[in-house]
Amino acid sequence: MKIVLAPDSFKGSLRAPEVAQAMERGVKRVLPYAETVVVPMADGGEGTMESLIAATHGQRVDILVNGPLLDKVQAAYGVLGDEETCVVEMASASGLCLVEPNKLNPLIATTYGTGELIHQALNDGYRKFILAIGGSATNDAGVGMLQALGLKVLDKEGVEIGYGGAELSRITAIEMHDFDPRIAECEFIIATDVQNPLIGADGATKVFGPQKGATPDMVEMLEEALSTWADLVEIKTGVQLHHKAGAGAAGGIGGAFQAFFPSKTRRGVDIVMEYSGLIEKLSGAQCVFTGEGQIDVQTTSGKTPMGVAEEAKKLRIPVFALAGSIGKGVDALYQHGFTSVHSLVNEPMSLQESMERGAELLEMLTEQVLRTFIASSGQ
Repeated sequence: MKIVLAPDSFKGSLRAPEVAQAMERGVKRVLPYAETVVVPMADGGEGTMESLIAATHGQRVDILVNGPLLDKVQAAYGVLGDEETCVVEMASASGLCLVEPNKLNPLIATTYGTGELIHQALNDGYRKFILAIGGSATNDAGVGMLQALGLKVLDKEGVEIGYGGAELSRITAIEMHDFDPRIAECEFIIATDVQNPLIGADGATKVFGPQKGATPDMVEMLEEALSTWADLVEIKTGVQLHHKAGAGAAGGIGGAFQAFFPSKTRRGVDIVMEYSGLIEKLSGAQCVFTGEGQIDVQTTSGKTPMGVAEEAKKLRIPVFALAGSIGKGVDALYQHGFTSVHSLVNEPMSLQESMERGAELLEMLTEQVLRTFIASSGQ
């Protein structure tokens, strides 16, 4: 029997390769001689660089940059196996994972470090980029990144503003004469599943700001600041970011790419499936296991399990999704190729305990689901 294991990470608990390995151990407890095809996945957020490097036998380049709160952090960009394509993962330099929960503050968090990663990759000769922009701690519309690449963002006194979302309300002028000219020579593919606009009820701040530490008062302040920025960008470039789909991705950095970079957007999971060869690897499989930390109605927006299920459905392959927790609206998944969705939690336990026991619980659940599948299918 051929079984494909294509999960995302369980954030805060297990990386995607560790999830896949736990699933594989569960399969082998039932079918020791099964053909297991392990394909660690991602969808544009944390872990995307790792998945693409592993899939193409690439390498990572470590760089010291400024983190979201301007403390020095060890970040990295990836070079794919073609030795031409550079992967910049925003979370590596500007991610939620770099800030302690009690220190999250989108008023001051900056994307400057993401710009430093891009700048170093440009210095190292790369001109083809995949930018994975999920998991940010920022709400500065990508202005910090642009500043790191030479864009001048000035206040009414003609002085450069500081860093963070709150500073955007002080902007009165944008100057591009020092903006890195090499950017115009490049190809940028933005990996994201987020289609939110920059401002408004569905915008970057009101939807994602609270996850990054924004209080109701902060949300109103940041909404006004991003609106000021969008007005000036329209004057400078002619690009209307206010209600543009995808401009609100990752605290508005999606809009920065749309306005100032030669870029196009693709679902992150589609990029990972392409480079990992997942579609070809599904051929001949009897079933597929996928999963991520939380599965709910948002999974249909382009998360890893959704992408995997869509492709498996075309081949009529059963898909079992394993999750740390199952949220509202999960019934919507069944029309998209999911056979069943299962939670790891098999007895009363705290979130902390379930995360600490993630690998053990994944192994057990994979075994149980596979045994049921075999019994019901007569294989």
